[in-house]
Amino acid sequence: MRIIFLFLLLCVLNPSWSSAQRIDQTADFRFLPNDKGYFRFHYDNDFFAMAKTDYYYTQGYSFEVGSPVFRKNPLSKILLRFKESEPTYGLAFEHFGFTPTSIRSNEILVGDRPFAGVILLKSFATSVDKVHKQRLSSVLSTGMIGPAAFAGRMQATIHHWSGDVDPQGWQYQIRNDVAINYELNHERQLLEVPHIVSIHSNAQLRLGTLSDKVQAGFTLTLGRFDSPLTSSIQRSGHNFQLYLYSQSLGASVGYDATLQGGLFNQNSPYTLKASELNRFTFQNNYGVVVQFWKIYAEYYRTYLSREFKTGREHSWGGVKLGVAF
Repeated sequence: MRIIFLFLLLCVLNPSWSSAQRIDQTADFRFLPNDKGYFRFHYDNDFFAMAKTDYYYTQGYSFEVGSPVFRKNPLSKILLRFKESEPTYGLAFEHFGFTPTSIRSNEILVGDRPFAGVILLKSFATSVDKVHKQRLSSVLSTGMIGPAAFAGRMQATIHHWSGDVDPQGWQYQIRNDVAINYELNHERQLLEVPHIVSIHSNAQLRLGTLSDKVQAGFTLTLGRFDSPLTSSIQRSGHNFQLYLYSQSLGASVGYDATLQGGLFNQNSPYTLKASELNRFTFQNNYGVVVQFWKIYAEYYRTYLSREFKTGREHSWGGVKLGVAF
């Protein structure tokens, strides 16, 4: 009961630290045991947070595949990993969009978030050092920000299907520019009661034309689960896993193209100035994961503090569905 109370207290009282990657494939609590690989689909929307506000991070989705065949991906050669480990390699296609607080206005809302769409292809590698109980993930993202990401058309199509309001204002979105980012994520186990509870530290460095930031924090996992940082001898071999997690992160933001515009194309009709950004942001992700045999299912919620000085706090939710093979 004390552990359950600690988890609930962390969710309620710690609204978090960080503006993390909107869709994160590499977190330890999203580990999907597999023999040859896996496939996973992810979808975000504020509808899952019971908000249905249609502002800021309005929605996002990704298709993710992990397989040893991606070891031959030429980009995998520049992905850092631990020596003497057997990394998990993968690719992810990612698409997400941002809007201001209103999509009913056909004018620029000064002091609000710009419209922005992003489309990415992500190459990633995750390796584990079981001796020191640590995990390293490296991600190379390549893609576009701007109309080429077709986020406006996607939102209009979804609203048409759902009978929602036709979004206005996408003609003012951030213009086309290249998006290239390199990201390192490090996790270390600080405390563990095998298969019941664990606490990890988190650290991330992200550099590129889309986002520059440093972030750090902690993750609490509670329930029935197998940790990827535990040796194979200690693994329980559970066919059924059910656990809760809460991840709190704090970020120092250097640059955000979805707010400030592309690094090379300076012709966007509206962006925020560097002086208008909040350089420190706070985020909390918490959710529940169920794994049975080779099936993975997750539901989570996210809180994010104000990303710019005239902005608002924001919340959204998401689901992940996967299968190992």
